[in-house]
Amino acid sequence: MAFQDAFNLTNLFAIALLANIPLGYLREASRRYSYRWFLYIHLSIPLILAVRLGYGFGWPAVPPTIAFAVAGQILGGRLQRRRRR
Repeated sequence: MAFQDAFNLTNLFAIALLANIPLGYLREASRRYSYRWFLYIHLSIPLILAVRLGYGFGWPAVPPTIAFAVAGQILGGRLQRRRRR
């Protein structure tokens, strides 16, 4: 893997993580299974998909990207719970 590919992959993972922190924060304050709850979970998908395709990564990049997005959601949710205490 070339340096540029590794850099692009790191950027993709960082975008997936950082885009989902505020969405996880908002999701945690929403009623579970409501429209907003689902929206906050799925809102980052078009951005992440566009970045992944723009960088030219195929299906092998999807599972780790999902993992970083879920980690961002969890982190954002924890920040919201900590703020409420």
